[in-house]
Amino acid sequence: MAGSWRPLNGVLLFDKPLELSSNAALQKVRRLFQAEKAGHTGTLDPLATGLLPICFGEATKYSFGLLEADKTYAAEIKLGQTTTTGDAEGDIIATLPVAVDGTQVEAALQKLRGEIKQLPPMYSALKHQGKPLYEYIRKGETIERELRTVVIHELFNTYFSADRLHIEVRCSKGTYVRTLAEDIGNLLGCGAHLTGLRRTRIAKFSLENAYTLSQLEAMSSAERDACLLPLDCMLLDVPRLDLDSVQIGRLAQGQRLGMDLAYPDGKLRLYLDDEFVGLADLLGRRVSPSRLISSIAKKAAQRAGNPPSPENEQDM
Repeated sequence: MAGSWRPLNGVLLFDKPLELSSNAALQKVRRLFQAEKAGHTGTLDPLATGLLPICFGEATKYSFGLLEADKTYAAEIKLGQTTTTGDAEGDIIATLPVAVDGTQVEAALQKLRGEIKQLPPMYSALKHQGKPLYEYIRKGETIERELRTVVIHELFNTYFSADRLHIEVRCSKGTYVRTLAEDIGNLLGCGAHLTGLRRTRIAKFSLENAYTLSQLEAMSSAERDACLLPLDCMLLDVPRLDLDSVQIGRLAQGQRLGMDLAYPDGKLRLYLDDEFVGLADLLGRRVSPSRLISSIAKKAAQRAGNPPSPENEQDM
């Protein structure tokens, strides 16, 4: 099997199923594609489903934008019960009567819109001294955590009846929807915990365009490869700069280019003959290499008679 691994570049929009960790889902998809290198962007808990972009090969170098992007979720909440974990995996620690109406629910949601503070849950993958918090709580240890600021851009009630509440939330990086469910329960005075979570959007990528594991398993290798999005699909908000092989060759050598560009300082997407080459940093009139696709940059440098030096090649 090891001999069949292959270099593969691109992005797959994957619909993660229930009860699979993000890493287990990643490994299943990687084996299906027989990809040498793969990574995912944004962990989903085993009890959460939905959009999990998987990056193959060179795409792993450009996934930072999705890690920082806003995310949208559809969540199911049970009112009247709190649990040790804030979701259905934990033990019930309190039960209270639910006597709230739609007006009270809307008032609670209104208080949670915008910039809020959250305390990360102990049952989370957040690291403390190199270990995730859930490893400490499993040993009976509680670690002091700091409140973090997150932004709830949108928060809507999509269904409410008795002790069941469904919400849709668009939020910033680092938001714990479990904690949001608990906050709603606290504001309503009855407690609550998360019973279902489905990620429906990351930045401009939608779950509607994602593939399930069963769909991928039913495809031929060529059909699966056709599902991949190009490397630069995660960077389309970054300004584009087209260069020639001499200029790419110079960047591959670690040199800077002096250019008069009508762009603000920041990242640039680089292209050679309409092929994505990587990223550069613009500061003033200077364009510096940031993260280049080594194989393309190397070919460009050789075409220009200026092959990249070994130390610069390692940084691409």
